[in-house]
This record gives sequence, C-alpha cells and structure tokens, in this order.
Amino acid sequence: MIEPHPLVAMIHAVPAAHRTAEEAFAREFPQATVWNVLDDRLLDDARGAGGLTGALRQRMLRLIGHVMDGGARALLLTCSSYGEVVDTARALWDVPVLKSDEAMFKAALGGPYRRIAVVASTPPAVPAAVAQLEALVPAVRPDRPLDIVTALSEEAAAADDAEAAARHLADTLHAADGADVDAVLLAQYSLSPAREALAGLLGVPVLDGAGAAARELRVLLTPDGPPVPAAAVAS
Repeated sequence: MIEPHPLVAMIHAVPAAHRTAEEAFAREFPQATVWNVLDDRLLDDARGAGGLTGALRQRMLRLIGHVMDGGARALLLTCSSYGEVVDTARALWDVPVLKSDEAMFKAALGGPYRRIAVVASTPPAVPAAVAQLEALVPAVRPDRPLDIVTALSEEAAAADDAEAAARHLADTLHAADGADVDAVLLAQYSLSPAREALAGLLGVPVLDGAGAAARELRVLLTPDGPPVPAAAVAS
C-alpha cells in the first residue's frame, strides 16, 4: 500500500542543511511528511576526533534507530561526513536510506561530464564525497573515464551571503587547476544557496544533493507518481 504522505526523516549536523533540505522537499516532493532531527555537535565532534570514531558511528546509529522507531518510511542523512554509516543502516532497516549526495553523484556520473569538481567548505566533506563518488563509478559508468578535482574553501562557510560563498568557492577551484571542469558538485547541503551564483561564475552546471535526493525518494515512495524529468536530474 502506498502512503499518500509518507514520513521521511532527515538527520542533520548543521541547521543550514535542515533549511536547504526542507526547501528541496517542498519543491520536489511536497507529498512527503518531513521529520527533521538535528544534532549540531556531530560535525564539530568529527572534526575534533580527526574523523569518524566508533563512538560517533554508534551515536549516528542511535539517531537512525530513533527515527525508525518513530515510523519513518525513508531516511535522508544530510551530513556527508557520516555517509559511511548508511551502509550499516541499510543492513539493519528495510526502508530506503540515502546518503546525502548519493542521488546527485549518480546523476553526475550518468551525465556527459568527463572532469568533475567536488567543492566543500569543511575538511571532512571532501574525502567523504570523493569516496562516495568513486564507489559509484563501477556501477554507473564503468566504461567512461572520470577525472575528479577537489577544492576546499573554509572561507565559504563564513561568507556573509550566497554570492560571497560562490566567489570563495570559484577562487579556490581555479587555484586547484579546476578552471576547465565540466560540472561542479556541492559536497554539502549548506552550500546549496550558492549554486546559481557559482554556476554563473564558472559557466558550467553546478549540482546539489538536496534536490536530487528529494526526487529519488519521491520515485521510491510514490512509484505511481510522475517520473523525474531528465532536465531536473542536473538541477
């Protein structure tokens, strides 16, 4: 039985991701009932520990268990630094569980892009995003080459507005020899407001994870609904 308003839980590590994801679901999957759970120490504690520890993984699994016990029909983990915990969650719970940017990576790998940039404003997001992207290559595009460029701009996290964040990201990408990339992937939901400005500065498509995740869950939870438009995949 298909629920008319399936309960979709989202676990966030920063408040900005909460707002971005809610806006994406309102636009792409308005039928969903959204449940937001925020632990705003997750990212700082991972930074302080130098990465994910066993204790931090268990903490995230407890949060996931909380929303599953509450009846969530799907889960989106919006913090890319904790993406590896999703693999464990999928083995424990029989509902769709998405990593923050998985749908975006699939869309990028399925597109015509040869050289792709991954940009971020917090250090843990870079290796986490690249690992997810590379892990999908064998399944999504095994026969086409892929060149990945990374750029980290912590100044973008402290920018006063989306345009300033976009300028910081663009400057860092150019410094990293990424001026000729075919597409840019935002490794954090908190950077999504800078998407349009960054695309304007670089002249290439800039993909964000929130909208892609909302579209994928719409298809998974409402299979009789409209298909995802091809043009929307790279938005």
